[in-house]
Order: sequence, then structure tokens, then C-alpha cells
Amino acid sequence: MKESSSGDKILSVDIGGSHVKATILDHEGALLMDYEKIATPPSPKPKQLVEVIQQLIKVFPAYDKVSVGFPGYVKNGVIFTAPNLGTDAFKGFDLAGALEKALGKPTRVVNDADMQGLGVVDGKGFEMVVTLGTGFGTALLSDGFLLPHLELSQLPIRKGKNYDDYIGEKALEKEGDVKWNKRVKTVIGILKTVFNYDTLYIGGGNARKINFKLEGNIKLTSNRDGIKGGARLWKEDTREHLITSVKKK
Repeated sequence: MKESSSGDKILSVDIGGSHVKATILDHEGALLMDYEKIATPPSPKPKQLVEVIQQLIKVFPAYDKVSVGFPGYVKNGVIFTAPNLGTDAFKGFDLAGALEKALGKPTRVVNDADMQGLGVVDGKGFEMVVTLGTGFGTALLSDGFLLPHLELSQLPIRKGKNYDDYIGEKALEKEGDVKWNKRVKTVIGILKTVFNYDTLYIGGGNARKINFKLEGNIKLTSNRDGIKGGARLWKEDTREHLITSVKKK
């Protein structure tokens, strides 16, 4: 698929369990407008989610391409899992194809943490990105390139709980800030041992609730930074076989 040119404007959409956010980026990832958001419907069906995106961007300025981050496992534009949207209806749904048809623009879709990673990493060495929001998202990058996505959130961690259960939004609400922070600290220790990352980036809406001192190679990031990853999906140096894309018919 054709990469973006320097004049292209890219609609970047971040689908979350609580909100859908979107903005327009230039080729280098600079925001051409502040990002807007709309509530994600409870347990949305695929068609409903497409309609929500259309509603959110109906007054947006013109754009040439579309990048989307989705909270689940995505391959070749098709959704395999959507654990934090509370529905099995997305399994097998070609979200990239549906959005390309609905919006009339070339569309690429990746896991939301992968898109966040493309937006925040320095591109030096082995970098890991985690997002603390409705669930627990992860992305792995080597010298700025996405590695194959792993749904680490679905791995068990303790007493029948997976990582989503352990440090997701529901755990924060149930256990409170103090216990949740202890759990996040535990998870960071596990990630350090397992992955030996050069740099760890922590984003998502609940990252701001971290109240303990982080090591020097751990950085907090914002949703504003993460949504810039939508531009990287169309950069010439992105490894096409490690991202999802809509193939030309």
C-alpha cells in the first residue's frame, strides 16, 4: 500500500473501553487540531462502533488516510479479541475494511497499545509500552519498529486473575489507589525481569495515578502523545508485515 506523502493529513482514532478519541495529524505526527472524544457505548456492536466514529469526526477537517488503535488482538485489519468492550461480536470483524468503506479513505488498524508505542518511543533499543486504562495494554518495539503483538493482558498473574483483572479499571475502583499502586509496582517488577527492556513507557488514563518513584528508564506518557502514532503507521520505514492494513481490492 502506498505510504503517506509529506502533504497527507491523517485521521488518527484511538478506541478505548470508556472513550473513542480522534484527531488530525500531519505526516510527521503533529496535531493539526486538538483531539476530540466521545463515550464508548457499553458493549458496542461493530456497526455501532463505526457509527460512533462517524459521529465523532463529522465536523473534522478533510483528511487523506485513517489510522486506528483498537483494544484487542488485530490481524490484517480483522479483530480477533475485544476483551474490554464486553462483546464477542467483534470476533472475525474486518474493522479496517468497514471503516475504509464507511469513511472512503485508506485505513490501517493496529492494537491500541501498538499505536501508542509508535507515538511515544525514542526508537532506541528494545522498548516496551504499557497502557493503564480500562484494561492493561502492551506493545514491544525494537529500534522503533513494532514487534508482533502479544496480548499479555490475558496471561494469568495471581489467583485466577489475568493482568486486566489485576490492574485494570475495575481493580482500581474496587481496591483503591494504595493497593492498586502496589499491584502496578509488582507488575513493573515482573516486566523488568521477563523483558529486560531498555526503556518502559507507561500511558493510559490511569497512569497519572501512579504515586511511587519510577526508575530512570521508565517514562510516563500522555494520550496526546500516543495518538500521534497514527502517523507512523503510514511512514515508509514501518515494517508492513508487522502492521495491519487494508489490501487494495
